[in-house]
Amino acid sequence: MRRIRLGKKWICGAVCVLLAGAFTGCGEKNEAFENAMALVQSLDYEEALAQFEEAENTGANGRLVNRGRGIAYMGLTDYDQAITCFQQALSASSGILENVDFDLNYYMAAAYAKSGRYQEAEDTYDAILALRSNEEDAYFLRGNMRLSLSDFEGAKEDFDQVISMDSKNYDRLIEIYEVLDNFGYKEAGQAYLQAALNSGDKSMDTYVMGRIYYYLEEYQKAYLALEEAKDKGGVESYLYLGRAYEATGDYNYASNVYSSYLSKYDGNAEIYNQLGLCELNRGDYQKALEAFQAGLQLEGNLVQQSLAFNEIVAYEYLGNYEQAYELLTNYMKSYPDDEQARRELDFLSTR
Repeated sequence: MRRIRLGKKWICGAVCVLLAGAFTGCGEKNEAFENAMALVQSLDYEEALAQFEEAENTGANGRLVNRGRGIAYMGLTDYDQAITCFQQALSASSGILENVDFDLNYYMAAAYAKSGRYQEAEDTYDAILALRSNEEDAYFLRGNMRLSLSDFEGAKEDFDQVISMDSKNYDRLIEIYEVLDNFGYKEAGQAYLQAALNSGDKSMDTYVMGRIYYYLEEYQKAYLALEEAKDKGGVESYLYLGRAYEATGDYNYASNVYSSYLSKYDGNAEIYNQLGLCELNRGDYQKALEAFQAGLQLEGNLVQQSLAFNEIVAYEYLGNYEQAYELLTNYMKSYPDDEQARRELDFLSTR
């Protein structure tokens, strides 16, 4: 295996930042529907589908049931069936546009993207923007699709529009950089970052500057800024500071940065994940395993998949292939579209 997961909170280059609301507040509450949505959250998609069936039979809102089914089918990587569910939910509209209609279109575009139907995904974002021209997310995500269709100029137009709508949204600016980098346009992404530094924005603090320097690969400037910011910027400051040291090959100091955070504050899954990666690079596979497992113990974290995968990597480095195989088999039940893990499962089955 030997490939680890960094634990990004969003996915570069093809899918979307899905709207989180479950719309459970619409109409009367239905126990089966609420159970189904909870099962979706816990990645138990098969049982969720059974509960959605029960919810439909007991009078739950049909549009929301089909929305939930679509999300569950996406979890099972059955994107065609997911699209059908979202289309059924959309076709049941009263004719008056509601937030759920836009939510459904975002999900449907994501399903198109995950199935490689990038033109249909772009068309869906076109439809969203035709009705809500101020949807910053739709411009950003359509830019992703245009890159997937090898339309760099079209993507750049979308990203330019996103930046013009909120030039001080540096989190989104960094997302744009990461997407461009993922598609092989690192220099174009770095040009956006350099322009932000050159803008003379007096509200740009050392935390923002440190992150931008990190992606510009000016690591000394990055960790000097982030050292100043770390006690004000919270966990993200520690993460970027540690990564800046990692980028220079100083895994010992990076490990100290992550350990320092954990000694001062409550446990954080991303910090544990990054600490584990440091320990892997230092060759201390047992400590790496312990870090990944500590992160997995934290509920509600956003890097659960990365931690689970990296735990398996650690067991492989320790030579415990039997445990790695067992964990990977369970992992594939929750993340069936992970092709790298599927290939690794084939490899482990021969060990």
